[in-house]
Amino acid sequence: MSIRPDGLDPWAPRDALGEALYQVRMRGVFYSQTEAGAPWALELPPFGNCVTFHLVTRGGGWLEVADNAPVYLRAGDIALVPHGRGHWMRSHPDAPVTGRADELPQQMVNEHFSVLRCGGDGARSTLICGVVSFDQPGVRRLLDLLPPIMHLEDTGEGESRIRDAIHMMTAELRRPRPGGEAVTTRLADILMIEAIRTWLARDPAAQSGWLGALQDPQLGRAIAAVHRSPGHDWTVESLAREAAMSRSAFAARFTELVGEPAMRYVTRCRMELAHSRLEHGDTTVAAVAADLGYQSEASFSRAFARIAGTSPGAVRRGHGNKSLR
Repeated sequence: MSIRPDGLDPWAPRDALGEALYQVRMRGVFYSQTEAGAPWALELPPFGNCVTFHLVTRGGGWLEVADNAPVYLRAGDIALVPHGRGHWMRSHPDAPVTGRADELPQQMVNEHFSVLRCGGDGARSTLICGVVSFDQPGVRRLLDLLPPIMHLEDTGEGESRIRDAIHMMTAELRRPRPGGEAVTTRLADILMIEAIRTWLARDPAAQSGWLGALQDPQLGRAIAAVHRSPGHDWTVESLAREAAMSRSAFAARFTELVGEPAMRYVTRCRMELAHSRLEHGDTTVAAVAADLGYQSEASFSRAFARIAGTSPGAVRRGHGNKSLR
């Protein structure tokens, strides 16, 4: 395979929305199969910047997230809670809580998969539940825009692929083989991408704001260029050229659709990427500053503190904000 002279991944998509989905990569994942008899009700605690999903394979249950109407999941339905919020799954909206899912006795099949049995002697329900987390700032931004509950009813081809991915993950976790962890994390990537694609195709909200800009044939090219090369010496003029627009038209349309001026967006993208790199502590502030196009560590630190509200050194030492979002 030939290597591109610009050093870019030759397989990466060249559109902004495609690149945002291309960045969907798991940092951590845990799955549980819940076998419950009515009445039952489980509390799912908050899990930071994670996504929780629930697939009903038998029976049904009510998903409740605070300040949102409960949603009933039938066999074949899947629901995502994208923002790491605590929530509840119940056999009936009034069922008393059986316990917190992470504190109840369960059979650990391996370090990433468990079987939880709970509830009474009534109608049986089976669910596959998972908690996944991500690192990439672009993915976090995308997840932030998703609704509090993504309910995908079992009505079409996209949901079938989602269900197939989860069944394959379950099979890998139940019968571990060499490379099984890599297979399950890749399948989890597919699960998230398919769910997001289904929501993008259905929800009118996905056609406006930042997501609308990603899908705009002109603005999307400029945003994709920023995501590919955040350390480039971008100006409004150079971004307008990427979009094949005049400077004034580009600046006005960008602000209207994205909700902030183009150069502020560039700076925020850089700082989100910097925050993610510094959180892991495997690089220096000076190296991050240089990678992102800053001539000095001091100028980078000033920009970072203005956006993040803390110093880059504090984030690297683990004392800064957990997220810019």
